[in-house]
Amino acid sequence: MSKYIYRMARIKLDFSDKFLFSTIIPVRITDLNYGNHLANDKVLSIIHEARIQFFQHYGYSELDLGGVSVIMGDVAIEYKNQAFYGDELLIEIGVQDFSRVSFDIIYKISTKDKLIVKAKTGIVTFDYQQNKVVEVPQKIKDLFEVV
Repeated sequence: MSKYIYRMARIKLDFSDKFLFSTIIPVRITDLNYGNHLANDKVLSIIHEARIQFFQHYGYSELDLGGVSVIMGDVAIEYKNQAFYGDELLIEIGVQDFSRVSFDIIYKISTKDKLIVKAKTGIVTFDYQQNKVVEVPQKIKDLFEVV
């Protein structure tokens, strides 16, 4: 037996409850893992779908967010409860922590009776023509910086 005890720091996301957009995405049979609940890798796919809907709601896309593209620089997911086939997931989305070339999109995923996931994606603004990071357009900061 090892005399060392290793502890991994848990991710703890703390963000406001001021959301700009919400959508409902049902848990599909293909979203389940061998434990018969929502698989961790499918949560990332659901977040991606919700982000696409969020941008579309404002007339944008990941390839054209006010004249720039976006790439995901990082992601953090805090799992809170299980979700199961047929559950309708309410995904609430907000934006925070703008920097010169990035911002965070926050996600709260819940069912009607419990919190399932809190997540954050670090979004970096990018120009694929120049293959480099570029500044977040001011009109995007003005549009989303209400959280």
